Amino acid sequence: QESRGLGDVYKRQVSTQSTGSQFFFIPSHLQMYVLFETPAGFALFEVLKEDSLDNATNLFQQHFPSLEAANKFVQLKMFKKFKDTKDALENTTALHEGKMAKRLKKFLKKSVPKTEKLGVSETKLANAIKDKLGLECVVNPRVNELLRCIRTYLNDFLGDNLAVEDMNHLSLSLAHSLGRYKLKFSPDKVDTMIVQAVGLLDDLDKEINTYSMRIREWYGWHFPEMSKIVVDNLTYAKVIRAMGSRANANSTDFSGILEDSIADDLKHAAQISMGMDITEDDVSYIQDLSVQVVEIYEYRDTLNDYISNRMRAIAPNLSIVVGEYLGAKLISKAGSLINLAKQPSSTIQILGAEKAFFRAIKTKSNTPKYGILFNAGLVTSTQPKLRGKVARVLANKAALSIRFDALSDDQEKTIGTEFLDLLQRQVKKFEDEQGNSRTKPKMKKGFAQRRTDKKQQFAAPENTDTYDANRDVQIRKRKRGASFGDRQGNNKRFKKDHNNNQ
Repeated sequence: QESRGLGDVYKRQVSTQSTGSQFFFIPSHLQMYVLFETPAGFALFEVLKEDSLDNATNLFQQHFPSLEAANKFVQLKMFKKFKDTKDALENTTALHEGKMAKRLKKFLKKSVPKTEKLGVSETKLANAIKDKLGLECVVNPRVNELLRCIRTYLNDFLGDNLAVEDMNHLSLSLAHSLGRYKLKFSPDKVDTMIVQAVGLLDDLDKEINTYSMRIREWYGWHFPEMSKIVVDNLTYAKVIRAMGSRANANSTDFSGILEDSIADDLKHAAQISMGMDITEDDVSYIQDLSVQVVEIYEYRDTLNDYISNRMRAIAPNLSIVVGEYLGAKLISKAGSLINLAKQPSSTIQILGAEKAFFRAIKTKSNTPKYGILFNAGLVTSTQPKLRGKVARVLANKAALSIRFDALSDDQEKTIGTEFLDLLQRQVKKFEDEQGNSRTKPKMKKGFAQRRTDKKQQFAAPENTDTYDANRDVQIRKRKRGASFGDRQGNNKRFKKDHNNNQ
């Protein structure tokens, strides 16, 4: 029942139990408190004029024009300071995630009675407080506006508890800590390093090709026969670094560079070479270039190992399915691991063939079946007719592996191994189907077979005891006079006979 003669309004709550009914009278008009989070700690303010909070059109201009007016509207009841930056980071991150830390729970349990209301800024935090402490929480635009007004005079409210310089220092340190926490920095989970390393690896390949072509053309004027004997670019550079001029071929030891048979052929070709003679300065510059080529090759190998190790840490399942280098190329093409995880399997399948894809759309021709995935071992080892199917299946499993690596907390390699086994069985199934279709081709029906089928279709049924009149064929009666074709043929014959008589 409502009692209108009293200042407070009471409501009756009835809870039925096995012993009977019990009545609890709780006042509907509760005292309101506001929870304010600062970088230094938790502050609890008491609202002195709650009725004005609901009726105010502009809260700041009406009740917070000055510090004296603000003190008449709200009052600091209690302030709980954090122990250190680690404690501040723990409580702040819990608030951002909508959770209630132990320090906040003890603070509210000690400061706010269960019969009062508490204004907070976020709905998730309000639900957590209500579930754990049973407090009635208020979350609305009025409470958020009140919190903004309190923030204006926060240093004045906390003047006795905390200095302004300390508040600025704590705010800066907490901002840095919170930024590092949000980034969730981990040296083993940074895909940006993978993107840069793959770009550098591509640049090194271009530089190696350019330098190798230059050194072959430059040294070819002195020893042209060596290009056909030593085919590998790295071995070619090592031979020049060890030998120098072709005159030193017989005295040079090629045991760690060339095989014995190839070394003998090289020494024999150096004696009968038709190349031009060069000076010692020319040889020294060519040897310096060969040293740089060998060093670039060695650095490329170390960079490739670095990419492989990082890929095993960042995307282990993707590395198992498509390989470390191809997985790194896919991540580099997408920009990051998260961006690659957002892509569908159809996009991953043609990733790297964007020009061919848009050209096919423009010319209305067949779109490409694969991009970077063409270099995968499963695709290149299959028949050309099956590469499109294999690339599509590989893109499907690669998309699942990428999402598992990027979004899952459990970094196990079992899912990548299972996908690889499934892909191998699927490829074998495709090859078996292709082989069966070749050994047993489908023959088209010949004329005799079609004629036999037609006879069987219109043949009379066997063991017919009764006459079926519905199977009779009715012949239409021809009308009197010749048809149009007959009349036309008679006219032509009449004209021909008439012309012959004349």
